[in-house]
Amino acid sequence: MTAKTLGFVHTSATLVPLFQQLTSEYLTGVETFNIVDDSLIKDVIKKGKLMPNTAARVVNHVKAAEEAGADVILVTCSSIGVAIETAATLSSVPVIRVDQAMADEAVQISEKIGVIATLPTTLEPTSDLVRRRALAAGKNVTIVSKLCEGAFEALMSGDAAKHDEMVAKALKELMQEVGVIVLAQASMARVVDGLTDAEKVVPILASPAIAMKKLAEIYF
Repeated sequence: MTAKTLGFVHTSATLVPLFQQLTSEYLTGVETFNIVDDSLIKDVIKKGKLMPNTAARVVNHVKAAEEAGADVILVTCSSIGVAIETAATLSSVPVIRVDQAMADEAVQISEKIGVIATLPTTLEPTSDLVRRRALAAGKNVTIVSKLCEGAFEALMSGDAAKHDEMVAKALKELMQEVGVIVLAQASMARVVDGLTDAEKVVPILASPAIAMKKLAEIYF
């Protein structure tokens, strides 16, 4: 039997090593390839939302991944979620949003869900996804959204320490209000790793590992 192939579509090259590591952890023997286009996320940030022409390019990248032989396609950016769902309807192989398994897990844990982001463009799509997954699961949830303003800019300008400090502070505040927190961006996961167990008073979910674990269960 030939090995199955997982195709990644990323909007940042920084995510490639992270998902390679997770592949070796959860999906041994699975072949992978990466399509990276950071102009997608740059356009979303610049325009403040996902524009139709950017969404069309996401669909094209997913199509390219399918043509390249992917058996399953994972799109690792939360800001382009709506385009991913559109692409899924046009593909003959499964197309997965990186944050869907995380949203499903969150609605099972608590009715009060915190969503945290450093970009408004990921905060809304993630909150919307959690809302819809709760509805699909028949759960009535309250969503508390929190934007760490200035943290993303700090990270982009090379001040990772300031980014981490701001995210950690926001996480600690949000933990007082909710029963579970979902991170709208994979880049925030390392901040959680820096918190002590005592500081993590509620579960904090990051999408990459949860998504890969779910893929392993369902498809590979």
